[in-house]
Amino acid sequence: MTRTTPLTIADLTATRSVHSPAPGGEWWRDAVIYQVYPRSFADGNGDGIGDLPGVTARLDHLKQLGVDAVWLSPFYRSPQKDAGYDVADYRDIDPLFGTLADFDEMLAGAHERGLKVIVDLVPNHSSDQHVWFQEALAAAPGSAARERYMFRDGRGPAGDEPPNNWQSIFGGPAWTRLAPREDDGELGPQWYLHLFDSTQPDLNWENPEVRAEFEDVLRFWLDRGVDGFRVDVAHGMVKADGLPDWDGKAAMVEGTVADDGSTGAGNSGPMFDQEGVHDIYRAWHQVLAEYDGDRALVAEAWVEPLSRLARYVRSDEMHQAFNFSFLTTPWDAATMRTVVDVSLQTMESVGAPTTWVLSNHDVVRHASRFGLQEIGGRQLNGIGADDPQPDAALGLRRARAATLLMLALPGSAYVYQGEELGLPDHTALPDDVRQDPSFFRTGGAEPGRDGCRVPLPWVGGAPGNGFGPSEKTWLPQPDAYADLAADRQYGVAGSTYELYRTALELRRAEKLGTSTLAWVDALSADADVVAFQVAGVTVVANLGTTPLALPADAQVLVASGELTDGALPGDTTVWLRA
Repeated sequence: MTRTTPLTIADLTATRSVHSPAPGGEWWRDAVIYQVYPRSFADGNGDGIGDLPGVTARLDHLKQLGVDAVWLSPFYRSPQKDAGYDVADYRDIDPLFGTLADFDEMLAGAHERGLKVIVDLVPNHSSDQHVWFQEALAAAPGSAARERYMFRDGRGPAGDEPPNNWQSIFGGPAWTRLAPREDDGELGPQWYLHLFDSTQPDLNWENPEVRAEFEDVLRFWLDRGVDGFRVDVAHGMVKADGLPDWDGKAAMVEGTVADDGSTGAGNSGPMFDQEGVHDIYRAWHQVLAEYDGDRALVAEAWVEPLSRLARYVRSDEMHQAFNFSFLTTPWDAATMRTVVDVSLQTMESVGAPTTWVLSNHDVVRHASRFGLQEIGGRQLNGIGADDPQPDAALGLRRARAATLLMLALPGSAYVYQGEELGLPDHTALPDDVRQDPSFFRTGGAEPGRDGCRVPLPWVGGAPGNGFGPSEKTWLPQPDAYADLAADRQYGVAGSTYELYRTALELRRAEKLGTSTLAWVDALSADADVVAFQVAGVTVVANLGTTPLALPADAQVLVASGELTDGALPGDTTVWLRA
């Protein structure tokens, strides 16, 4: 049943609670940035693994889509124990992805198309194959080599108990004990800290040598012409003095929605969000300022409440911080309004833009997430074949609506590769093909992130759906990918690709990212509707099931789904000019 009281143009122009973006014309304040996960984006040589030449070959897709910048997940030399987030050499390209010459060609190609390029930086930990860690293993306890990492003596009379009770985010203890050696001392072999996999030892950021090394790494890539860095685990690095015991368990996502807009997207405990991280970013800010004043630092900081997150983007620190409170918001209008309102207000207080995101390489894609009966916690960290399965049609409908809402919001936005095609997670991956260390460290209790990292389909029905010149894909693609391939959506009215392209074109033309937002009074009490105005565009998102009658004389600019007899169906968003 359609709501019986039809809206009028006057209803859609009555507004309240105005949010104004902070002044400044830097590109990152309103950019739409596309995340490329290199091993799954496009394969240039036919080995079944994406690479930098593959990225270069598909740059026109990104240009035509209408994004402003590209963020590449790690491509550094690595043993690939955690898909490149275990870095062995921060100044070189892993042969799996190509060469430094390939990177330079890709960077030049992006810049020729007007696309900025952000690269990933992983400073909390290195690979255990990094030359520093190998030196530490060969050195004695107390040596300068070991001081670059978090080595500690064990507890107990024989030192055979971990230095504290911390647990790894990937499951199991956060400490690994070395093999015995003659010069270990009275307490025997030392232990080293790894908040993630045991092949990813945490660096000691109290050591000036570590700080100097990473400032040099920043300059290495800045000198090559990159436009910024996305900083992995930006809330880590510095640990509480004395490494005290903590009875909690760190997880990527946990908790529920609170009145302050927080949704449980935060990591807590003495290993995260310590005051000392801000000194690091102030120093990095100065490094970037040495260049042309147009480079950016982006924080992957899983912290809450939003007031804590805002501290990372103060004027002398980082430039953006992913809004994971928004990403983890359930499909509920009241919660959505609260998170958007608090996000804008909080970031405005420090003069920073809000950085919106719905999907990335660490969480279930929102086209699958929104198709679940319950969203949050466990369902964000992976869906296995034996878990409740998403409703694919419902998930895609809601994902399109959520995206259209997000792309109208002031600030910057991130798009994860393939979401412009409406790709779901692969939720039925066989266990024997999984590669995520979290799957193995939890004994399979957590499916892990492989489902959102499946290679993209470019040509439906071709071998590997056109991922590369062979039929190989490092993870198998679900059957649904053939019909969702890029070539089957280009130029097709109503396709998810064309929805994204149209929305991005309108977003740029109407300058939505740098405009003022005001809530629509007439719909503020509607339990199922999120409605606001920005730059003369009225955005109405119906998160319920009852259609909403729209004014007959309103101009529809774009809608995430078909309107019915002038009404906005449930799970649909529309941009109007009233």
